[in-house]
Amino acid sequence: MTGQPAITLPLAQSRSGLPIGMMFVARYGDEATLFRLAAQLEKARPWADRHPAIWA
Repeated sequence: MTGQPAITLPLAQSRSGLPIGMMFVARYGDEATLFRLAAQLEKARPWADRHPAIWA
């Protein structure tokens, strides 16, 4: 509603294996900062191959 870009990233998992997301919000029109942050966090803690146990 405010026009501020936001992103939620799966940075942790609960004890039961479900993803826990963290939301980040940037200044109006500053999506690039969120993309850079997401790339840095993905490099530090890759999540592409993590799935909850109920996924299988």
